[in-house]
Amino acid sequence: MLELLNDFLSGKLLIVLIVGLGSYFTIRSRFIQFRHFLHMFTVFKESLRGQAGQLSSFQALMLSLAGRVGAGNIAGVGIAVTLGGPGAVFWMWVTALVGMSSSFFECTLAQVYKRADGDGLYRGGPAYYLQHGLKLRWMAVVFAVLLLVTYGFTFNGLQSYTVTHSLQNAFGFEPQYTGIALAILLGAAFIGGIKRIASVSDLLVPVKTLAYIGVTLYVIISQISHVPAMLETIVKSAFGLDPAFAGLLGSAIVMGVKRGVFANEAGLGSAPNVAAVAAVRHPAAQGVVQAFSVFLDTFVICTCTALLILLSGFYTPGAEIDGIVLTQNSLAAVVGDWGRIFVSVALSLFVFTCILYNYYLGETSLHFLTRSRAALIGYRCLVLVLVLWGSVENLSTVFAFADITMTCLAFVNLVGLFMLFKVGLRVMRDYDRQRRDGIAQPVFDARQFSDLDIDPQAWPAPEAAQPAVPAAHLAGAQR
Repeated sequence: MLELLNDFLSGKLLIVLIVGLGSYFTIRSRFIQFRHFLHMFTVFKESLRGQAGQLSSFQALMLSLAGRVGAGNIAGVGIAVTLGGPGAVFWMWVTALVGMSSSFFECTLAQVYKRADGDGLYRGGPAYYLQHGLKLRWMAVVFAVLLLVTYGFTFNGLQSYTVTHSLQNAFGFEPQYTGIALAILLGAAFIGGIKRIASVSDLLVPVKTLAYIGVTLYVIISQISHVPAMLETIVKSAFGLDPAFAGLLGSAIVMGVKRGVFANEAGLGSAPNVAAVAAVRHPAAQGVVQAFSVFLDTFVICTCTALLILLSGFYTPGAEIDGIVLTQNSLAAVVGDWGRIFVSVALSLFVFTCILYNYYLGETSLHFLTRSRAALIGYRCLVLVLVLWGSVENLSTVFAFADITMTCLAFVNLVGLFMLFKVGLRVMRDYDRQRRDGIAQPVFDARQFSDLDIDPQAWPAPEAAQPAVPAAHLAGAQR
């Protein structure tokens, strides 16, 4: 029954939701991800400057990449290619392309409806825009519970299992001891709260991302003459036009969408919880930054992994092999045995920051449901217990359960996003108008959106929005 339910939800409903609504958002926004593609790099550069005592847009981006760039980029891509053939990569691209618009709007709305928490920081996300934007408290609670279960608990066990068994395969480390070491390091990070988690992500995310891209690019460049033919194979097999993979057309679409969503999380409602913590001038600026993270996750990192596997000569269509082992063996086939070690080390960094991200999402949900200090301490302890448990257990059933709750998350979030889409368009148009007027860094004036339930502490009136002094007064002052 669990498999049947999972096949229907994540194999059918998820495709319609992610691709269908993502396409709708793309068309209605006049292809926001294309119009602002070059602008993404400008906003990314500007996001490096933060305000004292607050999280910058760059820190929020690194924190979201901590979750997006994880096991899904290594193990997930390996599974997708194994079960869906090269065509699955194409459908991962499609999912990311339309997902960029979904990510833009969900993260923009998270900024609009964020709340100041009294410590100079902010809280926000789908639970907040469902409550304050739609006035549907029950729907917000359902989302918060689903997010807590999916990310705070289930995914952390899966991530722990992934890294401990990878290290066992590469170094022979016993999973239970690796699990204990992982739990100790995570506990130290949890105690410091969001600022320490963001600091750790600032350090590790760029290192792990650049190192992994660098090594996989080395493999790709060393076999650059085969890349055009492989890209052609990916596109042809995505539509069943390659005879070798014609029988995998259905699997290519399903696995490409499922693993693509798992990797980039666009539309799931997870990234907006992190996007909301950043101090920015305009909500849409953070939407642009988060759309960039979807691009980086799928079009760069997932593509590097896919080409690494397909160019290695180790890949066998339809072969039953663990996704992590496939990636490790593919790199080892090209660069030697140190490739297995590199993938394990990279995966360890990926998983460590990913669990930090998952933990924070769960903490945000818990904060929305209750402000109890005892509940927070209990949550931290339970997460660490699940990390230890996941390190030694076979989690295939838990993985199926996680797919179901992930699809339910996407359903609740995307329905709410669809209902609030007109608000998102208003904010986007305000941002576009200011850019057309030559304002390099648009500023959000909440007074122009007085009909919305916006926290004045999170969005105080900007100086640039103060009423202009009448020209006659200026003339008198000059005289």
